Amino acid sequence: MGSTLNMDFQEDSGTLGSLPVTTSRNMSSSSSAFFSANQSPFFSPRSSTCQFSESTRSDALCDSANLSADPPSSCSGIQGTECLGNARFDLPDMKLEPTACISSDFRKSDHVVSNGTLSSYGHVGDNGYYDLIAKHRKQMRSHDMSFSPVPISLSSNRNRSYDIYIGLHGRKPSLQRFANWLRAELELQGMSCFVSDRARFRSSRKLGLMEKAMDVSSFGVVILTRKSFKNPYTIEELRFFSSKKNLVPIYFDLSPGDCLVRDIVEKRGELWEKHGGELWFLYGGLEKEWKEAVNGLFRVDEWKLEAQDGSWRDCISRAVSLLAMRLGRRSVVEQMMRWRETVEKEEFPFPRNENFVGRKKELSELEFILFGDISGETERDYFELKARSKRKNLMIGWSKSSSVEERLGKRQWGSGSRKGKEPVIWKESEKEIEMQSTERQQSQRPKGGGWTSRRKKSAKIVYGKGIACVTGDSGIGKTELLLEFAYRYHQRYKMVLWIGGESRYIRQNYLNLRSLLEVDVRVENCIDKSKMKSFDEQEEAAISRIRKELMRNIPFLVVIDNLESEKDWWDQKLIMDLLPRFGGETHIVISTRLPRVMNLEPLKLSYLSAVEAMSLMQVSAKEYPIAEIDVLRTIEEKVGRLTLGLAIVGAILSELPINPSRLLDTINRIPLRDISLSGREAHSLRKNTFLLQLFEVCFSIFDHAVGPRSLATRMVLVSGWFAPAAIPVSLLALAARKIPEKHKRTCFWRKVLRSMTCGFSSSYSKRSETEASSMLLRFNIARSSTKEGYVHFNELIKVYARKRGVTGVAHAMVQAIVSRGSLSLHSEHIWAACFLLFGFGNDPIVVELRVSELLYLVKEVILPLAIRTFITFSRCRPALELLQLCTNALEVADQAFVTPVEKWFDKSLCWRPIKTNAQLNPCLWQDLALSRATVLETRAKLLLRGGQFDIGDDLIRKAIFIRTSICGEDHPDTVSARETLSKLTRLLANVQTHT
Repeated sequence: MGSTLNMDFQEDSGTLGSLPVTTSRNMSSSSSAFFSANQSPFFSPRSSTCQFSESTRSDALCDSANLSADPPSSCSGIQGTECLGNARFDLPDMKLEPTACISSDFRKSDHVVSNGTLSSYGHVGDNGYYDLIAKHRKQMRSHDMSFSPVPISLSSNRNRSYDIYIGLHGRKPSLQRFANWLRAELELQGMSCFVSDRARFRSSRKLGLMEKAMDVSSFGVVILTRKSFKNPYTIEELRFFSSKKNLVPIYFDLSPGDCLVRDIVEKRGELWEKHGGELWFLYGGLEKEWKEAVNGLFRVDEWKLEAQDGSWRDCISRAVSLLAMRLGRRSVVEQMMRWRETVEKEEFPFPRNENFVGRKKELSELEFILFGDISGETERDYFELKARSKRKNLMIGWSKSSSVEERLGKRQWGSGSRKGKEPVIWKESEKEIEMQSTERQQSQRPKGGGWTSRRKKSAKIVYGKGIACVTGDSGIGKTELLLEFAYRYHQRYKMVLWIGGESRYIRQNYLNLRSLLEVDVRVENCIDKSKMKSFDEQEEAAISRIRKELMRNIPFLVVIDNLESEKDWWDQKLIMDLLPRFGGETHIVISTRLPRVMNLEPLKLSYLSAVEAMSLMQVSAKEYPIAEIDVLRTIEEKVGRLTLGLAIVGAILSELPINPSRLLDTINRIPLRDISLSGREAHSLRKNTFLLQLFEVCFSIFDHAVGPRSLATRMVLVSGWFAPAAIPVSLLALAARKIPEKHKRTCFWRKVLRSMTCGFSSSYSKRSETEASSMLLRFNIARSSTKEGYVHFNELIKVYARKRGVTGVAHAMVQAIVSRGSLSLHSEHIWAACFLLFGFGNDPIVVELRVSELLYLVKEVILPLAIRTFITFSRCRPALELLQLCTNALEVADQAFVTPVEKWFDKSLCWRPIKTNAQLNPCLWQDLALSRATVLETRAKLLLRGGQFDIGDDLIRKAIFIRTSICGEDHPDTVSARETLSKLTRLLANVQTHT
């Protein structure tokens, strides 16, 4: 963004923006410090104290806006910190915390207060702050005064050394983003860095300090662009580090073969035709020194680091590993190797779609929305944004005499001659700055000191803020678009983090990122010893750890696929609370069926063009006559032009010897099943019955190939009850086999056959699973997963499978989960089974188990799931709600046990009293009661962690009563429960005493 703003960095006022604080902290040895031209030359977070003079404190209100006025370059290596060097925060928040550092971000360093023109890079709440700055600057000009550096006592850091010096030249947004990422990654691995673009400075004192930093650095990383060879400072850095034999060149959008002296001087090739020539004349240098610096690059044989548009991640990863190896940090090298292995296995949920067609405009627009610019191959496919009528933008909180141009400082992206780029303005919003296009400025008016967001017309597509939303009908290709974007641009991010957006699972999916981000969110680490935290506070602490990791200067791409609601299903909290702040290095892409998300105008995904749709249906090399092509167009219209339906049609035509006419006739003759399509989730199916007939055609194909009720068909039917995540084929097939047969008479002969072929059943079962899953994948009913042995199903297919209503399917799914489910591998599907068993919220209970099955479920599934959810992920309320519903189910079963029952043989013996199930089966009744006591004790122990001592006291007393009645006073379980009771009683007494 910095390259797009016409800011004058050549004027060096010498002002040092200071923070009015005195801070003291202890840093680890892995911390690093960066130089900031706005601060003391070697400001280091390692210093135990940083004492600022009184003059610094008095001038802080006037000078702190210049924290980014000079170019960057420094940031400490404190992990997880938030740099405060740019004037982005409200004035009361501008203080140096123990976990913060003074820094300037490259992209944000260009937004300055210069010559009385106010930058909009601040908050609406800062209006008075900027007014104060403007008034102060005006007074200084009227008295013909200038600021002088404020002395800061940091003598203890003047002789410190750095591991890495990073030199660069230019304000191109992509270059600054790359340099920020490289610096942050090196810091994260404990390597101290000093970053500088020396061409931006005129002060000899600051340039001298930078030269000292070069001299005391172990390695010199020089990022080379096509403009670097015109810069005398880059040439000097190349010569200096080459002479010390510690030069590490990184070729940014260049290759080592491009950097030949002869080609540059003689302007050979397309690259140097514009940027080449006798470049030393541009800055008055010597030809010999210039050629010596360029030729020195070929003597660096060990380092061949190229940061092309599609290799940023690989380049940075290799640079960090090589530098760590040379610095003797072997543990860093091993950690980077483990990280690469993890990313290779777990980054993407689906393999790339080799048959992806179209969507060039949407992909370009997504890139523009997220990055604020386009580059590389996408630039050739760049679309022209429609020019719309421009309106004057309103601004809140500024003096009436100021003009709109003075308030906003309109900026354009790139040069005015580039087509397709609209004027973009910096605009004050209520919470943060949003760089937005000037289109759709209808119905915006000031209200309450900020931009009103209540009216839908005020929403806009936000460009350059790192968030995009894609909306469209089910099956139109939203997931495919996001997947293609992620694969195409994944090298611009450290990692792609894919999150399922279903409202019941989104928070758990978000916390599952802990393993990829290496963040510990366990509840033990969220408990403050001096204060008992509530369950909400503990959950928020866990979420904040993930969010904090995403708010570094390291870029991640967070993909939220199929967002169902803006609110979490469990507690109705906004999904917005999970996301990092917009405008940082992390980008967020959301796909949803909702018309609007977070008051942002989404990118509405339309249908494929006729040519693209035809190519999707003609996957094979078959050539059809014109009449058949017309039939394909008819099928396209009837299927609603949904990409899901088009892909299934193309698969059928390629897999079977059938032409489009016969396929259309077959679909039309398939009768519609009498199913209920009520509810919001079935809306897309109600308006597209032809798609339902297409599904039935696929089921008929499966049954015809294998036999009635083939395994493939049953796998589709049972898939609707699994969670919206990848399903293991083995678990899916097991559930499909548990669906009860329609013809009971064949069950006996099937059992006999199975007993005769028991030695071959395992291999046959495995082969049939593989064949069935292969058939589902070939016909695009399911899609493959990056996890081996897993498949995904589209939500439309899952909804239809549930609505089709085959008896016993949900029960078969639960049985498969209970018998074969793994807590670490299938936790989402275990939760899905719990939803069917216990009826969370207003949901009905779909599946009822026998008492023996319920006891096994509680012991082997429910208790481990609840404890893991609570302890490992700090999801306290879902875990407690699960245990409470489990307690209710056990109480209902217990009530049924103590209810008198009649047996047929009791009627003939009238003198015998009617017994209960507890009397008829006392062992099972005791197991049921003890299981209920275990659940009650577990709930009491978990409630203890959230300070709910009174409820926990009541529950543990019930558990003690049950165990005392059955096991006795001296049983170890009874003694353990009494110890828990004494602890609860003591804590409850303390609370009552204090209150």
